[in-house]
Amino acid sequence: MAPRYNPKWDYETRMVIAGERQPPQPGSPTSTPLYSSTTYFHENLAEFDAALAGRGFAYGRNGNPTNTALELAVTAAESGVGALTTASGMSAIYTAILTVAHLLKRPTRTIVAPRDMYGATTILLRDFVAHYGTIIVTCDMTNRDELTQTIHTHQPDIVYIEQFSNPLLRVVDVAYIAACAQKVGARTIIDNTIATPIVQQPLTIGADFVCHSATKYFSGHGDSTGGVVVVADEAFMPALRHINATLGMVLGPYEALQILRGLKTMPLRVIRQCENAMQIAQWLSAHQSVATVHYPGLRCHQDAETAQRTLSGRFGAMVSFELAHPTGLRNFVDSLQLVLPASTLGDIYTMVSIPATASHRGLTPEERRARGISDSLIRLSVGIENVDDIIADLDSGLHQSKP
Repeated sequence: MAPRYNPKWDYETRMVIAGERQPPQPGSPTSTPLYSSTTYFHENLAEFDAALAGRGFAYGRNGNPTNTALELAVTAAESGVGALTTASGMSAIYTAILTVAHLLKRPTRTIVAPRDMYGATTILLRDFVAHYGTIIVTCDMTNRDELTQTIHTHQPDIVYIEQFSNPLLRVVDVAYIAACAQKVGARTIIDNTIATPIVQQPLTIGADFVCHSATKYFSGHGDSTGGVVVVADEAFMPALRHINATLGMVLGPYEALQILRGLKTMPLRVIRQCENAMQIAQWLSAHQSVATVHYPGLRCHQDAETAQRTLSGRFGAMVSFELAHPTGLRNFVDSLQLVLPASTLGDIYTMVSIPATASHRGLTPEERRARGISDSLIRLSVGIENVDDIIADLDSGLHQSKP
């Protein structure tokens, strides 16, 4: 029975089908079931030996059929050649970094990273990776001259990228950065969580590893924590799997099944969320109670030209802004009824958070100020609700923010 999958199908169709019915058999279930078993038996020693060598399933830490279905689906989503599920987005990033070191057969000497990284990633590099001797060099990756000079001077083993930055939504030219990295023999790792494959597929333009917090847009329903690494070269996969299994940073099969279910509707959800975000950003930018709006789809955004030139024509489902009267921040948040105060992003619900006390709480006030993150900056993760209802709720909150 031939696989019911055709790579020529439209992206939305592929997301519904990818990863399912592998391998297809007469009487196969329509949807991948939950394989909760930690151990798998085999008919004979030869089959058992093959499974232990990676050509089958033997022990849950080394692989699971439910996780494999998700990995196949995510590979299709990012147009990669292979993927590995992990316990969280942070473990995905760390596994990718360790994989590069494993391929080099030595610790990484230098990593070039964006100056405005996500708070938890900053802590990962500063408090863990750097403690093992790796030099972390940061730069403004939206500045081509500074980026080029930094990579040329430091000759890094890894160039780490975020598309978009959290929470100011800076946009970088991934193809240009990947080309600069290749010139010095560096591997490129990109966190594509906020952009999603709907906005950009970095592996198709030169990136080596793409990482996601699958907790966010892949899952989409706020009920599963997980991560994933997708690769551009099959040669990376053995090291990736070896590191993940040895360190035990594996995704549970129940979470894998939840994320696989969410991935099927990701195109529908994210396209709607991007459309809602654009309308909300335009509305906020004209509101007298709003001082500043950060959204790459607006012409006033500092990276608007890069966004228009390099992205898919969609600009993500995140908006950040500051109030004209920052002292009204608490009144604004507390008066919201539809929009939820929450510390995550990417769910079907519209959610609001304050980065200074949430995503970037682990940074010092000086570090936050250096990145342009004020104590009153508001991050809005736009959901799939009716956009008029979202705007009405925000309008009510903005009215309450006035002195």
